[in-house]
Parts: sequence; C-alpha cells; structure tokens
Amino acid sequence: MKLSRPVSWFLLAFGVWSWVVWVTFAKNLWKDGSGLAFDHGHPTAYFWVHLTLAIVSFILGTIIGVIGIRGVLASRRADRQRDETPRPDGH
Repeated sequence: MKLSRPVSWFLLAFGVWSWVVWVTFAKNLWKDGSGLAFDHGHPTAYFWVHLTLAIVSFILGTIIGVIGIRGVLASRRADRQRDETPRPDGH
C-alpha cells in the first residue's frame, strides 16, 4: 500500500502527539495526590487501568508513527528517483 505524503505526515504527527500526551499523563498519574491513583501508597484499580491505557497508547502511537515515518521516507525516495530518471524529451 502506498501512502500519500499528507497521510504519512499525519500518521507521524499522531504518533508523536500520542507520546507527548501519554507521557505527560503518566507523569501526572505517578505524582497523583488526589487519592485516585494511590491509596496509602498502594496503587489503586484507577492507577492500573490508566497505566494500561497509557502503555497501549504508547505502543499504538509508536506503531502509527513508524508507519508514518516509513511513508515519508518512501515518498522522499520516490521523489529522488523521479528527479534522477531522464525524461523522454532528454531533459
């Protein structure tokens, strides 16, 4: 499957965005002082559910970002090959 350049950049941006959002969320979850994530120093079900969401989002964000970067690189290679291929009119 060939991805268009805009779709490739979107997927790459989504992967980066996912990491930024979920790293921030995980840091805030770890430092939670409201009592939702930790009860007397012990992780709660809220903590485990949200940690699982963060981990799954890291994995999916990474996969989507890798697909995006591969699409961007393939697009650049195709442009370079097109520029190096002689045209029928000799130019």
